[in-house]
Amino acid sequence: MKARFLVPLALFIGLVILFGAGLGLNPREVPSPLINKPAPEFSLPALSDPEKSVSRQNLQGGVTLFNVWASWCVACRQEHPLLVEIARKGVVPIYGLNYKDTRPAAQEWLARLGNPYVDSAFDEKGRVGIDWGVYGVPETFVVDRSGMIRYKHIGPISPEDWEQKILPKIRLIQEEKG
Repeated sequence: MKARFLVPLALFIGLVILFGAGLGLNPREVPSPLINKPAPEFSLPALSDPEKSVSRQNLQGGVTLFNVWASWCVACRQEHPLLVEIARKGVVPIYGLNYKDTRPAAQEWLARLGNPYVDSAFDEKGRVGIDWGVYGVPETFVVDRSGMIRYKHIGPISPEDWEQKILPKIRLIQEEKG
């Protein structure tokens, strides 16, 4: 009789402990298997001009930010002024991946709010986003001069995230001999 009672109780306590530990984890710090690996190959039409393409090669040659965004994304709207400011200062080139959006909505959004991107790839179906391990938008990757993903930020970039996490990582990579 005791064993029949103790086994479910022990299982319940174990589940409560696991659940409690999971609540303490930061969902923005999901480890990416792509860190220190080559950025996935892709070639998509440019948002601005379907006759042009944006590919992995655009991200090579210097340290770049690759920002996954959408016009329907509330959190993207939140981080957008900071991206515009970063682009204005010329700290690092920013390329975009417009994710599961419509071309007219995305173009209108950039025209209204400002365009921080050197260029933005148009990923209407979201397939390239899947290759990059995108969980949702926005997500931002730091890609080094050889095309390796060195950092992934999940969620909107706040000024604190930029100053304390992303910019120091960019500076460190820029100082590396390549």
